[in-house]
Amino acid sequence: MDWLSNIGVYSDYIRPVLDILILSLIIYYIYKILVQTRAIQLVKGAFLIAVLYAIAIFLQLTTLLWIMNSLATVLVIIIAIVFQPELRSIFTRIGQSDWFRLSPRGRPYQLDSVLNAVEILSSRRRGCLIVFSRRVGLKNVLETGTKLNADLSTSLILTIFGSDTPLHDGAVVVQTGTIVAAGCFLPLSEQADIRRSFGTRHRAALGLSENTDAIVLVVSEETGAISLAYDANLYYDLSLTETGNVMRRLLDLREQTDVVEKEPDIDR
Repeated sequence: MDWLSNIGVYSDYIRPVLDILILSLIIYYIYKILVQTRAIQLVKGAFLIAVLYAIAIFLQLTTLLWIMNSLATVLVIIIAIVFQPELRSIFTRIGQSDWFRLSPRGRPYQLDSVLNAVEILSSRRRGCLIVFSRRVGLKNVLETGTKLNADLSTSLILTIFGSDTPLHDGAVVVQTGTIVAAGCFLPLSEQADIRRSFGTRHRAALGLSENTDAIVLVVSEETGAISLAYDANLYYDLSLTETGNVMRRLLDLREQTDVVEKEPDIDR
């Protein structure tokens, strides 16, 4: 029975390590979600309340403690109302994410086809909005458009956005090597500091990046400028090379990157 006692001894060491690893993983994903959803305001608010409560306990401020204890339930409701957009984004990511997927589904992204089409559309000053799905599902967005399930190609993108077709005003949603839907409507950004000169396409691109981990490629109809929206930020007026390099990195296509890129400047 010595082996049973050995297992017991080893388990005493394994359990704490496993406990720390699981906790670290949870903290990492929570931090990742908070950063990508710009929910840092939620953390600041909770931290401020916690500090205020700690001060009240330390200084024995009985009146303040009584008020905070009495309003504990109400404070939770107030926080849920005030930070409703951030909480919605967090739970959307938790509910729809596929964090433990080992490999991407379907055929690889035909990124060169997209970049060729974007270059042509930019030179013609034809606006476009292309969404690249990653781990968070886009079911609600897909339901607003027309299902295509067509192979991704330069000619199809140009057909959709290069002329005044019924689908050119909405967004195209791409999953790996397939255009899943076109003419999709995206949620508009709720950020107050976004440029007033930005049109609906840029606001929609930023809005989707606030709620999901999707990458949104935008071509301005007014200027032909190419922009990328991801992780709740909008990177405006990028070159075609910068756009390709950033997208290859974000889509985990690093082996196709020709130049080591730097992070583009945020411009709202």
